[in-house]
Amino acid sequence: MEPTKAKYVASFAYLLSRVAHADLDISDEETREMERIVMQQGGLEESQALIVVQMAKTQKTMFGGTENFLVTREFGEMATRQQKHALLKCLFGVAAADLSISTIEDNEISQIASELNLTTDEYTSVKTEFREYLAVLKKAE
Repeated sequence: MEPTKAKYVASFAYLLSRVAHADLDISDEETREMERIVMQQGGLEESQALIVVQMAKTQKTMFGGTENFLVTREFGEMATRQQKHALLKCLFGVAAADLSISTIEDNEISQIASELNLTTDEYTSVKTEFREYLAVLKKAE
């Protein structure tokens, strides 16, 4: 894989794992969704996606606190606005993999959106697409 694409895909996968690990546990559902997204968005074969996701999960678990901002900034410098929007949808997709987006996951996605210089309106418009999965709204029903 070309180095620039490899860096992009690795950063993308890391950010997915950042949301999946927000509640300090990456479920099997979240892992499968991350693999599916990495294959789709990165144009990778399944075997490559499995490796990329495993590496991202390991990196996040071991160095998360210190790497979060750096990886997000790096991704932000590589990605177009359209790619940032695609990532935002994927982040919500990973969070919703278990059919519920916790407040912790939502806050992490909001933080990533802010670090990528996406507006509140951009964040909110994507979040609205995943409204049915927001745990905070499920409690109110």
